[in-house]
Amino acid sequence: MNVLARPPAAAGEERTVTPLPPLPHGQGGLSLPEALAAALASLAANKLRAALTSLGIFIGIAAVIATVAVGAGARERVLASIQSLGANLLLVWGGNVRMGGVSLGAGQRPNLSWDDAQAIPREIPAVAMAAGVVRQQQQTVYGNQNWSTTVTATDPDWFAIHEWSLTEGRFFTAEEAAAGRKVVVIGATVAENLFGDESPIGREIRIRATPFEVIGLLARKGQNPMGQDQDDTVVMPYWTARRSVMGAPRAFARAVSTISVKVHDGESMREVEEQLRQFFRQRHRVAANEPDTVSIRNLSEVAATMDGAARTMSLLLAGAAAISLLVGGIGVMNIMLVSVTERTREIGLRLAVGARPRDILRQFLLEAVLLALFGGLAGILAGIAASHAIAAFAGWPTVIPPQAILIAVATSVLTGLFFGYYPARKAAHLDPIAALRHE
Repeated sequence: MNVLARPPAAAGEERTVTPLPPLPHGQGGLSLPEALAAALASLAANKLRAALTSLGIFIGIAAVIATVAVGAGARERVLASIQSLGANLLLVWGGNVRMGGVSLGAGQRPNLSWDDAQAIPREIPAVAMAAGVVRQQQQTVYGNQNWSTTVTATDPDWFAIHEWSLTEGRFFTAEEAAAGRKVVVIGATVAENLFGDESPIGREIRIRATPFEVIGLLARKGQNPMGQDQDDTVVMPYWTARRSVMGAPRAFARAVSTISVKVHDGESMREVEEQLRQFFRQRHRVAANEPDTVSIRNLSEVAATMDGAARTMSLLLAGAAAISLLVGGIGVMNIMLVSVTERTREIGLRLAVGARPRDILRQFLLEAVLLALFGGLAGILAGIAASHAIAAFAGWPTVIPPQAILIAVATSVLTGLFFGYYPARKAAHLDPIAALRHE
């Protein structure tokens, strides 16, 4: 009996035969390039089966890339939104107020003043600057156009604290603020609704029948973390607003609603926050057993919290997508086991003519890795296309980190190695005589 011959197919039976690559120098072992060529030839002989086997890997990698891109884009958008408010920034709000034992909530009675804001940089060396702020909704008018917007009354330092630049024009000066000059700097949203495509610089707008000269146009910042349009504002000197627009009872003539505090680079935000608490307790003469009269918001902590939430969501989405990889890996193992059974005589022939078990192991591992790698590469392309489609149609920001591509390729290779090892080991440990007798 010729052991190299395959038994004839039964009547009516079709058999797919994978052509054996030439044996080098009369040996059954293959070099790495030859093993790679043999693996590719084996996959090419069963194209549809190989494609279906790679489908699970394809779906898993595509889902991972898309979810990572959406998650990274969401994190970047959140951080950009926080950073648009300014770096090293602390916001001080009026604390909880109690009247007759009833809690009225934070900020219900003005307990912050313009003088508090001026005193903070003098009393706390770690603070670079501070600016009191009062906001009020007002109607602005230019010609026959009008727009309801937020009037922000503050000091010139407020622009530097919030790192706000100009598209054109200039900021008002400390001298103009002290003199109560009727000058304003407007946001992009206000400019679009009042002036359209015209330049607003040098134009005159009216707020509560008082004329104001527009001297600057703020650069666009978009929405803040609370979803409010930061560009929908008119900024004017604090004392100008008090005298001409907002007004205030005599008892609250110097009151502000919030104080923006910018901390020097390198200083501990937590330490400055505690110093601010002690500053206000002393300034407001708060007893040791009484609660703070102010509330301090550290935007760095807010950014870290929101970033952590976005990161957790990304990991959950990626974990759900990884289930497809598990399913795909099991599919690779099943098909490789089928392949080992179908090619038992081929394996026996190789072993009989001198191939070592590690040669067989290497060839079948290469086939499993190639199956997973082809599915992974196709999945990467599909994931990138899906992330761009999401960005275009759903309006969600997407960012594809370069390391995500490398991780996807490595994951595909490792999936092939892990799930292909058992079938490859089984093939390598076949008994040559039994394998040659296999029908």
